[in-house]
Amino acid sequence: MPRASKKCVFCGRKESEVPLLLQGRDGNICSDCVETAYHYIQQYVGVEAPPSTTKKASQPINLQSVPKPLAIKEYLDQYIIGQDDAKRVLSVAVYNHYKRLSLTPDMAKRDKEVEIEKSNIIMVGSTGTGKTLLARTIAKLLDVPFTIVDATVFTEAGYVGEDVESILSRLLQAADFDLERAERGIVFIDEIDKIARKSDNPSITRDVSGEGVQQAMLKLLEGSVVNVPPKGGRKHPDQDYIHVDTSHILFICGGAFDGIERKIAQRLGSHTVGYDSVQNARKIDTSDLMRYIQPQDLKSFGLIPEIIGRLPVLTYLNPLSREALSRILIEPKNSIIKQYERLLEMDGIALTFETEALDYIVDKAVEYKLGARGLRSIVEAIMTEAMFELPSSTQKSFVVTKAYAKEQISKTNSLQ
Repeated sequence: MPRASKKCVFCGRKESEVPLLLQGRDGNICSDCVETAYHYIQQYVGVEAPPSTTKKASQPINLQSVPKPLAIKEYLDQYIIGQDDAKRVLSVAVYNHYKRLSLTPDMAKRDKEVEIEKSNIIMVGSTGTGKTLLARTIAKLLDVPFTIVDATVFTEAGYVGEDVESILSRLLQAADFDLERAERGIVFIDEIDKIARKSDNPSITRDVSGEGVQQAMLKLLEGSVVNVPPKGGRKHPDQDYIHVDTSHILFICGGAFDGIERKIAQRLGSHTVGYDSVQNARKIDTSDLMRYIQPQDLKSFGLIPEIIGRLPVLTYLNPLSREALSRILIEPKNSIIKQYERLLEMDGIALTFETEALDYIVDKAVEYKLGARGLRSIVEAIMTEAMFELPSSTQKSFVVTKAYAKEQISKTNSLQ
């Protein structure tokens, strides 16, 4: 068939008059007729429409099905020992996040005078106090996409590492690439203290994984439309982007902020002048300075004021006391002792820890100041030899005494 005579057998238009002409064996059809035919089939036969590339309107959340703050805290209590203040703050923040999502566009238009803004959270606490565990546990309860990312992998654009936009790539993966659900998700950014400004003094070298990353995170935290690479990784000029609106994404940040107690102590000490200040200083609990943390302490540590302003809810996690460590060792559903009992039970061996041995483990954890993570290291050191020998023996029970625990700890150079 000559090129000049090519035309659509349905509408009769020539190839030059249509966007695209598809050639078949006995005739041609234009793209407009294909689209029209599809709509007819969809209307009368019920064929499901293809996925739309346009942004869909978000469906409101039914608040009746959302757990109240008290119920959220009770759920967290089943898995995390102590940290009541942090649990309360997280429970309220998550519930308020659901409230914001429950507002329909019509409700938002009627309530023009009051616009509910999201309250991003920053949690401060020493290592092993349960920041990441809180985030992981609350993820089990939520019906919105949830992801945990590590701030230490991010660098400024153009340097080896990841762009901050990859945070949203992981959230999209958690939402099975459903843009509507991802834009209502929750992101936990761990190790936020590791991107603190390295020095107040400018230098000739760039702080590519510190202040520069904080600057890049501002647009994510405040709420804006961000161009996200569909497959993650670095941005390239020739690739298509997914446009993600972060206005309804709740960000929870956590960090150990090792050494921030000195900043707090300096601030508290700077006001102890005069009789009245001396009286107030006596009320300060020097063993738990973290409870007195203020936004200016984060600024002194190295976070820029702009990012502190976008994390308005500041909470802290208490250092774990000896009593809390003792409860963590045996009470949670997945406690360390229960894990080892289950491991040996699979070999037909009943494992028992004497009370004195448990007390010794807790004493060592307090001595090493590693928090709940220290408990795992100590129990691992005690049980390594037994876990090596017992599966090959005919022994049906094993009791860990304080003397045995002491002997095993003394053999481990890494814990001496």
